[in-house]
Amino acid sequence: MGAFATGVTVASTRVGDQTWGMTANGITSLSLDPPLVLLAVQKEGASHGKFREGACFALNILTVQQRELSDRFAFQGPKDFSGLDFTTAETGAPILPDTLGWVDCRVTQVLDGGDHDIFIGEIVAGGVGSGEPLLYFGGKYGSLAP
Repeated sequence: MGAFATGVTVASTRVGDQTWGMTANGITSLSLDPPLVLLAVQKEGASHGKFREGACFALNILTVQQRELSDRFAFQGPKDFSGLDFTTAETGAPILPDTLGWVDCRVTQVLDGGDHDIFIGEIVAGGVGSGEPLLYFGGKYGSLAP
């Protein structure tokens, strides 16, 4: 599947006062009515329990200028939002500024997906920004050709 180019997001959630994020490209639009998206989360990863307990998530669609955010939440290091500016909408999940767009979701269902669980979220709020998308292809970051 490395031959399939995807956008890059930071999926975020909140459990009480604790924020959590992970870089995710296992996402997709699922339904327009009701508005649903899905997020795949590795069962053995540290993020799984946070997203299950939070019962909500936001998907922050990154621009090419936000590669460092992707790296922060993909590799070793802090997975909370300390030191970052963010807002919230309906669910309290962190929403990053200056993204291409974002959706705020309540988890409506969690399905088994092999070594991942599939979190289905109903979109309760969203917004659109501007810029060029950060892409992932063949194990590397990329961008659209001019």
